[in-house]
Amino acid sequence: MMKTFNLFVIFTVSIMIWSCKKENSPSDAKKDSIVAKKDTLVEPEFHKELYGIYTGDFIGKEKMSGEEGEMYEENVYKKISLKINRITKDSVFGQSIVSGNQRAFRGIFNENSKSFILDEPGNDKTDGRFEVNLKEDSLIGKWAAFNKTAVKAPNKSLKLIKKNFAYNPNFMLNEDRDLIDWSNSKEFVEKYTNEETGETNSYTLEKNRVASDAVFKINASKQKLTEKELKNLRKLDMEIIKNAVFARHGYSFKKETYRFFFEQTDWYIPVSNNVDNELSPMEKENVALLNRFIKYAEDKYDYFGR
Repeated sequence: MMKTFNLFVIFTVSIMIWSCKKENSPSDAKKDSIVAKKDTLVEPEFHKELYGIYTGDFIGKEKMSGEEGEMYEENVYKKISLKINRITKDSVFGQSIVSGNQRAFRGIFNENSKSFILDEPGNDKTDGRFEVNLKEDSLIGKWAAFNKTAVKAPNKSLKLIKKNFAYNPNFMLNEDRDLIDWSNSKEFVEKYTNEETGETNSYTLEKNRVASDAVFKINASKQKLTEKELKNLRKLDMEIIKNAVFARHGYSFKKETYRFFFEQTDWYIPVSNNVDNELSPMEKENVALLNRFIKYAEDKYDYFGR
C-alpha cells in the first residue's frame, strides 16, 4: 500500500513539473522577451512641429595661398542641410547633408533654452558636433570637428532657415548668375610678337571654362532631348543641364563646380546623396543621352582676370 502511494505522489509531482515547463517553454519566454523589447523601442515623440529640413550657409575660415605664396585666411561658404526626423524625451535623430556627404546624427533638445546639441557618429574625419539655437524657424549656432587636424576648417558657424523641399521640374538657373567654372582652370600657352623688334615670345595664361546661355533654355526635366539639340553644345553646358535634373530632386553635390552653380539659386535644397530612384523615366533617358555627348564634347575656355 505504501509503495502504491509513493508511486502516485511521484507521478503527480512529475505531471505538475511537466505542466509548468510547458506553460513556460523557451519559445514562449523568447516570444515574451521580443514583445517586451518591441514595447520598449516605441518611445513617444515630442515637438513634431520642429521636424523638417533646415538649410543655409556653413561658414568656416580656411587657409589660402596668394599669388606670391603668402598664406592668409578667408571665409569659405558651403550650403548645408540639417534634417530633423524624430524627437523623443531623451534623443533627437536626423541627418546632416553637406558637399555630398550625408551623416546621421543623434543628440538632445533642451526645451528651456530651445537649443540642440547634435553629434555625428565620429567614425568619419569630417564628423563633429552641432550646437544650435532655435529662433522661430531658424537654427543658428556652430559646428566643431571631433578631429581638429583632419579638416581645413575645424570650427564653422551656420545660420539655417526651415524650408519645405518639393521637387519642381520648372526650376532653372538664374539668368543673371555667373556661368564660369572657377574650380577647374587650365593653363594655355599664348604667343605675342613685339611690333618694334619683331621678336615672338610666349607666356602662360590661366583660363576657366565658361557655359553658354543654352543652360537657361534647355530643361531635361520637362522636354525630351534630341541629338540635334546637343551636338553643338559645350561640355560644361551639358554637364549643367544634366546636373540640374539631380539638383531639382535635392541631390547634394560633391563636386564644387556643380555646387557653385546651383547654390546661386534660392530653390536648391540638398536633401540626399542619392536620388537616382526619384528620376522620372524621361529624365533617366535624357541623362543617358547627355552622358553620351559629354564624353566627347569640348569646352570653351576664356580668361577672366581672376
